[in-house]
Amino acid sequence: MGRLDDKVAIVTGGARGQGEAEARLFAREGAKVVIGDVRVELGEALAAEIGDAAVFVRHDVADEVAWEAVVATAIERFGHVDVLVNNAGIGHTATIATHTVADYERVVAVNQTGVFLGMRCVVGPMTDAGGGSIVNISSGAGLRATKYMIAYAATKYAVTGMTAAGALELARYGIRVNSIHPGVVDTPMLGDAFDVNSNAIVHSTPMRRMAAPEEIANVALFLASDESSYMTGAHVPVDGGITA
Repeated sequence: MGRLDDKVAIVTGGARGQGEAEARLFAREGAKVVIGDVRVELGEALAAEIGDAAVFVRHDVADEVAWEAVVATAIERFGHVDVLVNNAGIGHTATIATHTVADYERVVAVNQTGVFLGMRCVVGPMTDAGGGSIVNISSGAGLRATKYMIAYAATKYAVTGMTAAGALELARYGIRVNSIHPGVVDTPMLGDAFDVNSNAIVHSTPMRRMAAPEEIANVALFLASDESSYMTGAHVPVDGGITA
């Protein structure tokens, strides 16, 4: 316990799934957590359950003004920003021939522009605090593409590239930037896109099972903590062997 003592973390998409697991774990390890999400009821309930160590802010990651409000809330409530987990993301399944521009741009706005805005907004506060850790949740699809998900693959490859570029630029300020690349994770987002009861989901993974959200959160905790103090620009697969 206490691996994030005295740290303040922002977790986007924090009301359910991986983000919820990250918020809970970070708070248990001593962090103060700002939970951002568009799912207000779930986010408020989670923050209330965690208690004084958490606050919920309605947050559309594609909205530049909303990002400024989230960072301002973290500083006003807890004093500084040490960790950002860019966790929020959406998927869309379609063939290239039937994929609409509107759906493509919607995925880009959340998965790619949202990550950029988050990284940009925390540079100042983290520099003022003497450093920090940005953890970008990419995907196994950001290392090896998946058919019928061209927008999702494009954005997750983009997150991989932004992680590397951010790591090179921000190291001088003591800010580390790493990415996590989950495989098949048992979350509501997966259920929104696939038949989670399909054997194909499990059989696509060498370990023959889906990950629990807590297994991704454990890696995010390591990257957020000082235990990974000499890691930046790393792309960490947590995918049961899919990209091996």
